[in-house]
Amino acid sequence: MKLNDIRDNAGARKGRIRVGRGIGSGKGKTSARGQKGQKSRSGVAVKGFEGGQMPLHMRLPKRGFNNPFGKDYAEVNVGMIQKFIDAGKLDAKATITEEALRAAGLVRGGKDGVRLLGKGDFTAKATIAVTGATKGAIAVVEKAGGKVDVAPAPVPEHEKKLARREANKAARAK
Repeated sequence: MKLNDIRDNAGARKGRIRVGRGIGSGKGKTSARGQKGQKSRSGVAVKGFEGGQMPLHMRLPKRGFNNPFGKDYAEVNVGMIQKFIDAGKLDAKATITEEALRAAGLVRGGKDGVRLLGKGDFTAKATIAVTGATKGAIAVVEKAGGKVDVAPAPVPEHEKKLARREANKAARAK
């Protein structure tokens, strides 16, 4: 066998149908679209249309609620931080920041920061700087002799605008 003898199996590759190339091709005249109607025209893709019947996506029950103001935190338990300290992936002597947690591979995602949760045992005397923490997590860390620095939550944009508006009103009133 030579390289120039290599062929695909018979019928493995099929050419595309060239429609509208005469009556002899079997796909001439209307190009297998039938006559008239919406689907015979160009630029039409009726997704989800079931011939007047209520479409499936509308028949299914809707559940839940998507909060547009909800925060997206990456959550980490104190037990996992202790495990990473024991493994030498985190330094307990230095302040454990969100960047350090990400670099160690302990947290991913969470566009609004990292939130500390209280599950697990914690024995290291460490300072942890995060965006949020539960009361239980703070208690566990402080019991071990450590400290949790919770960054103040950023002020929402609509509250900033409201404060500016009030300040401008006060300035005009003077």
